[in-house]
Amino acid sequence: MILRLAFGSLMARALTVGMTILAIALSVALFLGVEKVRTGARASFADTISGTDLIVGARSGSVQLLLYSVFRIGNATNNVTWESYQDIARRPEVDWIVPISLGDSHRQFRVMGTTQGFFEHYKFRGGQALEIAEGHGLTDLYDAVIGAEVAATLGYHVGDPIVVAHGLASFTEHDEQPFRVAGIIARTGTPVDRTVIVSLEAIEAIHVDWHSGAQRPGAGTPIEQIRQMDLTPKAVTAALVGVNSKLRIFGLQRWINEYPQEPLLAILPGVALQELWQIVGIAETALTGVSAMVVVTALLGMMAMIFSSLNERRREMAIWRAMGARPLTILGLLVLEAALMAALGAGLGLALLYGGLVLAQPMVDAAFGLWLPIDPPTARELIVLASVIAAAAVASLFPALRAYRLSLADGMMVKV
Repeated sequence: MILRLAFGSLMARALTVGMTILAIALSVALFLGVEKVRTGARASFADTISGTDLIVGARSGSVQLLLYSVFRIGNATNNVTWESYQDIARRPEVDWIVPISLGDSHRQFRVMGTTQGFFEHYKFRGGQALEIAEGHGLTDLYDAVIGAEVAATLGYHVGDPIVVAHGLASFTEHDEQPFRVAGIIARTGTPVDRTVIVSLEAIEAIHVDWHSGAQRPGAGTPIEQIRQMDLTPKAVTAALVGVNSKLRIFGLQRWINEYPQEPLLAILPGVALQELWQIVGIAETALTGVSAMVVVTALLGMMAMIFSSLNERRREMAIWRAMGARPLTILGLLVLEAALMAALGAGLGLALLYGGLVLAQPMVDAAFGLWLPIDPPTARELIVLASVIAAAAVASLFPALRAYRLSLADGMMVKV
């Protein structure tokens, strides 16, 4: 009976009730949408590199090593000598190892020297491999494979020339040895998108005439002669390592960290990523807080609507009282109306969220490399929906208690 009365009362005020339900729906969709983006961003962040068991570099901090080797942020305190790299590669625990050489740039994008093994062993998003969207990989000394963001920002296509600059903020360019865009990597949502990849030998080639960070005066070795040289690197910045047994990771890590020839550091990428997320993860707390305030604002708007409608409904409530309705019935009716509005708003918000995800998922993935999973509502999300309905019921208690206190005589009084 009371449920039918509540529905009838809401239908009688369809316009204002509909606007309130829409406000709650939009706020719920925003809150859950932020939650989806937060979890998607966290998963994408954690999946920046997967399938790599250890990252090796000069001894520094684990976060610093992760930043410059994976995210191309900052610089290494020192390099790893080629002899040390080969010692690690010869360890029986090592299944594969990929060297990385950093230091140069191209129009504010980092240039990374590596081997073909990088394209074979670098994985992201739970084991997904790199894909060459256009062109091919590194087949010539002066080939360059660029990330999707580099291509989009600079308007590069396969075959375009690239001139690498010495250092990160240097105006000196290796224009005597230009590269050619050989391939463009499909967008990954990882730092690979912002990287220009060349071979290790190419890094050595463009520095043939350089010494101690400066070009030797008058030096200009012909490219044909450079191609005939032994371009084995003397050092690399870091290395990605995969082991043949997960049980041997910690033993290899300890051996590298205690390496006697030079100070080295081996880190577990997953552990370092978690440490880094604790530093940058405050942004997700801020996003959650802002979206929660939007939900609170919608509930306050609903409470204000109920308050404003009380004067219009005083005669209606007086008639109910005259027909035998108890004050608690009036209170329960208003609370039930608020709970129904919140439930309808929460349901509509959930529908808007999943409709938006279906439309936005491919576009967000293509534009930002951020994968937003379309999964059934999680226990956390269902708790949020239940909390919104409960909060609406609690918020409606304030106007409901005021209606509870209205007397029959006051309700029948005609005010001029």
